[in-house]
Amino acid sequence: MSALEPRDADVAPDPGPRAAHDEAEGSVLDAAHRALSIGIVSVVLLIAFEATAVGTAMPVAARELNGVSVYAFAFSAYFTTSLFAMVLAGQWSDRSGPLGPLTAGISAFAAGLLLSGTAGAMWLFILGRAVQGLGGGLVIVALYVVVGRAYAEHLRPAIMAAFAASWVVPSVVGPLAAGSITEHLGWRWVFVGIPVLVVFPLALALPAIRRTASGPADPEAPVAPWDRRRILLALAISAGAGLLQYAGQELRWLSLLPAAAGLALLVPAVRGLLPHGTWRAARGLPSVVLLRGVAAGSFIAAESFVPLMLVTQRGLSPTLAGFSLAAGGLTWALGSWIQSRPWTEPYRERLVVLGMVLVALAIATAPSVLIAAVPVWVLAVAWGVGCLGMGAVIASTSVILMKLSAPEEVGANSAALQISDGLSNVLLLAAGGAAFAALGGGAVGHAVDAATGAAGSHPAAFAAVFLPMAGVAAVGAWVATRLGEGRSRVSGTRLTP
Repeated sequence: MSALEPRDADVAPDPGPRAAHDEAEGSVLDAAHRALSIGIVSVVLLIAFEATAVGTAMPVAARELNGVSVYAFAFSAYFTTSLFAMVLAGQWSDRSGPLGPLTAGISAFAAGLLLSGTAGAMWLFILGRAVQGLGGGLVIVALYVVVGRAYAEHLRPAIMAAFAASWVVPSVVGPLAAGSITEHLGWRWVFVGIPVLVVFPLALALPAIRRTASGPADPEAPVAPWDRRRILLALAISAGAGLLQYAGQELRWLSLLPAAAGLALLVPAVRGLLPHGTWRAARGLPSVVLLRGVAAGSFIAAESFVPLMLVTQRGLSPTLAGFSLAAGGLTWALGSWIQSRPWTEPYRERLVVLGMVLVALAIATAPSVLIAAVPVWVLAVAWGVGCLGMGAVIASTSVILMKLSAPEEVGANSAALQISDGLSNVLLLAAGGAAFAALGGGAVGHAVDAATGAAGSHPAAFAAVFLPMAGVAAVGAWVATRLGEGRSRVSGTRLTP
C-alpha cells in the first residue's frame, strides 16, 4: 500500500533469524511451515466451534442449573478474565516466547470447559467460564506472536486468512451440531467433548512452535522484568469492564454506582494499556488499534440484535433467523482471502477503508426489514456484504500491526489490539442495550398478538441500536485513512507521533 511503504531501520528493526524467511518460500503449507500452520489453524477451528456451540447450549444449561437470573454473567465472566489474560500473555510472550502462554492458555481453556460441563450449580458454571476466559485471552495473543515470529511478512496475510476461514464451518455447523447434541445427549457434552479434540493440534503445533518461535525475540538481549504496573492496569480493566456489564443489566438509578466505579477503573487502565494517541486516532499504530475496536464493536453490537429482530418483528423461527446470517461466515472468509492476495498489498489501506464503508452500509440497511414490504433476504444479502468488509478489515489490521511492531513488541501490541477489540464489544453492546431497553425493547417478545401470534412491535428500539452503530462504523472508515500516514518512532507500545 502506498501509505505503508517499508520503514526506516530505526522504525522496523531486523526481525532476526527466528522470523526471517527467504521471500522464495511462498506458502504457509511448504515444508518449513506445514505442521505449524495445520496445528495453529486447528486450534482456532476448535475455539470457533466452542464459541458458536456454547451460545446454543447456554440457555438449557442456565435453566437446568437454576441460573437464568444470572445468565448474562456466564458470558461476562469469560470476557472480563480474558482482558487480563491478554495483557499477561503479551508480557509473557515478549519475555520468553509464545510457547508458554499458548500451552497454559489451551490447558486453562480445556479446564474451564470441563468445569462448566460438570458443574452442579450455576456459580461453578460461571467459574468455569471465567477459567475459560483466562485460557482464551492467553491463546489469542500467543497465536498472534507465533504468526509475527514464525512467518515472513509476505506470508502473514495468508495465515490470517486461514484463521478467518476456520470460522466458516463452525459458524454454519456449530449451532446445529450443538443443538442436536444438547437435545439427544445433554448440554454437558457440548462442553466436555471439546477438550479431548485439543490433543491433536497441540501435538502437531507445539514442536513446531518450539523450533521456530520459542524464547525471547532477541536471545542476546537481557530479559526485561515483569511490568507490574501493566499487570495492575490489566486487573483494573477487567474489574472495570465487569462492573460496567453488571450496571448495564438493569436501568436503575442504583446502577450508576457500579457504572461510575467501573469507569473510574477503566479509563486510566485503558490509557495506560493502549498506544499513546489511540483515542485521537494518531497516525500509525494508534489508529490501527482504534480501528480494530471501532470495527469489531459496531459490527458485533449490531449483529447481536439481528436474530431477535427477525424473530420478533418478522416472525421467523430462531433457526431461520440464524440461517439468515450463515452466509456471512463465507463472505467473511472471502474478504480475508482477498486481503491475503499479493496484488492487494499496495492497496491495503484503501481496502480497509472500503471494508469499513461496506460494514457501515450493511448495518444501516439492517433496520429496513422493519418495514413489512421489504423482503427478509435483503438483510441476509446486506449482512453478507458487511461480513465481506469485516473479513478484509480484521485480517488487515492484524497484518498492519505486525508490520508496525518491532519483534520484541509484537506480544504487547497484539494484546493492545485484542483489548481494543474486546473492550469495544462490551461498551458498545452496553450502550446499544441501554438504548434498546429505553425505547421499550425489553418488552419485545412479551406482548403477543392473540390473532397472529406475532410479537409486539418495537421498531424504534431496534433502529436505536442499528443506526448509531452504522455511524460508529462510518467513523471507522475515516480512521482507516490514518493507518499508515506519517512514520512514527516505536517506543514500547506507545508511539511518539
